[in-house]
Amino acid sequence: MQKLMGLGALLAMMAVSACETVQGAGRDMQHAGHAISQESAEVQSGM
Repeated sequence: MQKLMGLGALLAMMAVSACETVQGAGRDMQHAGHAISQESAEVQSGM
């Protein structure tokens, strides 16, 4: 549960931070997607 809270905080920080370009926004979204994928894999392996 703490990891999910940390992930939520990370996503909130990324959403609040300003992206100057569309390319930068795309990279931010890609990083968020990787973080979500990693967290979901960890949760599934713990089941």
